[in-house]
Amino acid sequence: MHLKDCIGWLWNASKSVRLPIAWSGLVGIGHVGVSLFFIYVCKHLIDIVTGHSTGGLTVYIGWMFFCIVLQLLLSVGRSRLTGRTEIRLRNELRNKLFSHLMRTRWDGRETLHTGDMLNRLEEDASIVTDALCRTVPSVVVTTVQLAGALFVLANLDARLAGTLLFVMPVALLFSKSYVRKMRRLSREIRTTDSREQSHLQEHLQHRVLIRTLEYTRTAVRILGKLQETLRQQINHRLDFSLFSRLMVQAGFAAGYAIAFLWGLFGLRDGSVTFGMMTAFLQLVAQIQRPMVDLSRQIPAFIRVATSTERLAELSDMPLEQQGPPERLDGSLGIRIENLSYTYPGSSRKVLDGFSHDFPPGSLTAIVGETGVGKSTLIKLILALLRPDEGTITCYNREREVAASPLTRCNLSYVPQGNTLISGTIRDNLRMGNPTATDESLHSALHTAAADFVFSLPDGLDTLCGEQGTGLSEGQAQRIAIARGLLRPGGILLLDEPTSALDQETERLLLHRLSTRLHGKTLLLITHRETIAQLCTSVVRMEKRLFSEESQSS
Repeated sequence: MHLKDCIGWLWNASKSVRLPIAWSGLVGIGHVGVSLFFIYVCKHLIDIVTGHSTGGLTVYIGWMFFCIVLQLLLSVGRSRLTGRTEIRLRNELRNKLFSHLMRTRWDGRETLHTGDMLNRLEEDASIVTDALCRTVPSVVVTTVQLAGALFVLANLDARLAGTLLFVMPVALLFSKSYVRKMRRLSREIRTTDSREQSHLQEHLQHRVLIRTLEYTRTAVRILGKLQETLRQQINHRLDFSLFSRLMVQAGFAAGYAIAFLWGLFGLRDGSVTFGMMTAFLQLVAQIQRPMVDLSRQIPAFIRVATSTERLAELSDMPLEQQGPPERLDGSLGIRIENLSYTYPGSSRKVLDGFSHDFPPGSLTAIVGETGVGKSTLIKLILALLRPDEGTITCYNREREVAASPLTRCNLSYVPQGNTLISGTIRDNLRMGNPTATDESLHSALHTAAADFVFSLPDGLDTLCGEQGTGLSEGQAQRIAIARGLLRPGGILLLDEPTSALDQETERLLLHRLSTRLHGKTLLLITHRETIAQLCTSVVRMEKRLFSEESQSS
């Protein structure tokens, strides 16, 4: 990513906080002006006391205390403004990127690991936010401070100002090779940090499985290797940065010594007053500190450029089709014609010329061995994947529309496995319909054979842990089905809905689904023949071969 592109991305990201950032810079510049005036006041106070200048001592003492109080107020005000702007921008940036990631197009394989995405949303967003709200205004203020201090010093002694500039080798840090190497090191560090977070997130999420496989020691050992690599990379960047900074600070030390000796010999020959000597030393500090700060900001800006690239990769991920939902009323059907699909990077067609019509109100079992494309078919119907060839059409009596993300409002999907999130059972159910009443929740639970919820001590307010912890697999599965039933769409897609249920509960669930969901079209992926026998039709899928059966319910 070129520097121009990084700056453009940061400019767009800061749209809502540009004014507060500008105010922060202006307050900082005001603080610099007051501090330079404070030096002027101190010089005159010393010269008045030593007899080298005339003026009202009381007036200048008043100005001195005024400067002290004003500097404190400006410092506190700037810190308050910066802190509020920073948290606002960080929240907006993470919210915007999270919203974008939740709407990105999916091709069957995740481009980035979830842990890597989290690392970018947390660490990289913080680095970028800190740079925009703190570093950029600070660089502006520091530059003004440096220019102001040099101007004042030049008015006092132009030769001293020129000498100090000559001995402070800041150009070293701006060399192209330094910037290029620091950027490469920063990129390697951020990549390794993401790998470490991905490892932590994934293994903590599956820690029970890890223990049962007795893989804990190996997982810890892998983490140790990642941490050691990260430590070496950080140390390498630190050593390189410190060496460059040492060269600059050596020049600063020489500058301070020159200013001190310059004033010392000036006092001896009478060309410098005590007030000027004090001003020299204060101004040297005003010059050196900004230059040290600027030298430290160069690695920071390089890290910002790296983090900007990583966040831009998230914001550049393509979105799926956006627009108002295309809702169809009444009983719906799905027509599939000559459907073919191959996953990216694979040469095997998962589906090849598949055709079938799922009429409104039908109950169809989709049966087949693992890997024949049953779940892929569901994802194509949901428009999570886009077919290579063929069409998928949703229709009712009045009209028909091609399947797309905009027709997803007509579908309700219950994936296989435990898909509950942390929160209460009520929270999980209302993911299907946020406005559902308790009566609707009870009805859906009953249809899903999840009446056990009513006997729990806290009922609908029973807390579930991550991935439904605290409930059995069968209980979590039935709650997920109830959640799917609450969706207003006319088509219900169930992927292995009874895999964790015993036969009696399975029969009860299927009976209630077939008798209570009048007008809804149901597609059930299953490997159980008992379910297939209870459906009005069966689609048997084999690798590149498909057959259809019709039977009475």
